[in-house]
This record gives sequence, C-alpha cells and structure tokens, in this order.
Amino acid sequence: MPASAIIPAHAKAVIFDAYGTLFDVHSAVGRHLAAIGPDATQFSETWRGKQLEYSWVLSLAGRYEPFWTLTERALDYAFARFPQIDRSFRPLLLDAYRSLDAYPDVASTLHVLQARGLRTGILSNGDPDMLNAAVNSAALADKLDAILSVDAVRVFKTSPRTYDLVLRSLAIAPNEVAFVSSNRWDIAGAAAFGFTAVWVNRSGLPDEYAELAPSAVIASLNGLV
Repeated sequence: MPASAIIPAHAKAVIFDAYGTLFDVHSAVGRHLAAIGPDATQFSETWRGKQLEYSWVLSLAGRYEPFWTLTERALDYAFARFPQIDRSFRPLLLDAYRSLDAYPDVASTLHVLQARGLRTGILSNGDPDMLNAAVNSAALADKLDAILSVDAVRVFKTSPRTYDLVLRSLAIAPNEVAFVSSNRWDIAGAAAFGFTAVWVNRSGLPDEYAELAPSAVIASLNGLV
C-alpha cells in the first residue's frame, strides 16, 4: 500500500504511541548489554512484559498507579526473575529508561507529516514526566503538537477514555485521527474507538485480534511517508 493511501485525505492528525513505536524500550538494557551478560535480552523482555501486565491488571481492577511506578516494579520483578544479574544496575537502567533511544525513522517522519499540514502527537501510558524526558532527550519537542498521557484520566490503554484524550485535546473527530502503534493490542483498542489504526510491525509478528484489524500494516515509520 502506498504511503499516500495509509493516512486518509480527511485526516487532520497523526497520533503515535510512544514506547515501542517512537522509542526503543529495549535500548535501556541495550546500553549495558555486555555488562549485564547473556541473559540481558530475556531480562529486558521480562521487564517490558511485566510493565504492560501491571497496567492491564490495575485497569481491569479499577485502580491506577503512575506508569513510572509500574516501570520500577517491573524492573524489580525482572531482577528477582534473574537473580544472577547484579542489582547495582537498577539506577543505571532507570536513568536510561528516561532517555530511551528514538528509532532512526522517527524525526524525519514527524517532519514530513508536519510539512503536509498534519498535526502530530503522542498518546502514551507514560506519565508526563517520563514522556517529557524522552521527548526532550530525543530532541522531538518541536516535531510534536501534543504530548498526551493517560495519567490525565488515570486508566491505561486500551480504555476508550484514553483514546478520547486525543479528541478532547485536538477538538477533532475519531475518523480524523490516524493512530500509529507498534503494539497490536493498542491497535485493537484504537480501531475499536474509531481511529484509522496503523500497525508498525517492526518484528514481523503474526496478526491477532482479527475483529479489530488495522487499516494498514507497515514495517517502519517510513511507510507513512
């Protein structure tokens, strides 16, 4: 599918998930890969998996904690799961998580979208301090018109209340939003809400949630432009 067909002509904004879509969640561990040792990859995947699991469990239970708190708890679980990894890495990894590497296609994609007259933004589970730190570290502030955190509604994606933040902030309708995420569960939530949902399938994962399909699947953000 050509890029021109991915974002509808009537779209007014392109909104991105942050973690895993704009920012590489495994880059924190990646910076210390050799020092952490052979279990570093599984350690990082456990950290990320528990971070998301905690967000879903709390949302379903009608409870909320800031995403940074869940990030810390998930890291502590990962250390417990891999006791051979030195816990002295904890402050280094948390510092690194506040300045995750942006994927190389991010800045150029945002620039092109803004040049086309589209508003750009983030809708993320991350709390405001986390998001501002990541955006500033990656020098993306001037390329984003909105940085929206689910902290404003105290529930995590995929609650419809989170996607509604985009409509309230930008004063637009669901069909005027193209929503881009690397997380297939997030795409399902965005599609259910009525957004044009574009899945960035960087890893070539199998599809799921067939009843809530993306409008397009791309291998990188370059597919948008």
